[in-house]
Amino acid sequence: MIYRCFVLLCALILALPALSAQHVAMRPRTAIAPVDTADQSTIREIVDMERQAREASLHRDPDFSQRTLADDYVAITPLGQVTTKQDTVSARKSGQLRYEAINVSDMVVRLYGDTAVVTARADVKGHQLGEDFSGPYRYTRVWVRHNGHWQAVSYQATVTQ
Repeated sequence: MIYRCFVLLCALILALPALSAQHVAMRPRTAIAPVDTADQSTIREIVDMERQAREASLHRDPDFSQRTLADDYVAITPLGQVTTKQDTVSARKSGQLRYEAINVSDMVVRLYGDTAVVTARADVKGHQLGEDFSGPYRYTRVWVRHNGHWQAVSYQATVTQ
């Protein structure tokens, strides 16, 4: 039973990081400073990474996780379990997850130099080992630009009502 819960939570971690935005808010650094063109371009890159992650979850693509998760990636599941990059890649390869839909809304991307923090809401519909894990979630993901490429370094999801 504990193993099934762990696998289910890994499944959620795989789905939630992989979401695209229906609405993205750009937060300026100060109340009066506009978002500059470079920041707008970076925000578009991050939104595209989120879209690609969503597609990878829907299609159970382990290569995306292998490429885009940092080696020291850490995710916290809705039940507080810690998972790693290897856990995430393995869960994708197992094929035990089935996502029918992942709908993201209320996405906000905040930039801090070569770091981007994404917060969003995700409505997920899916099954793992015949168990339904559908429902609403909120998540936070941290992306860091390393050698010109964005990598996810941290992720946390919370079940919401």
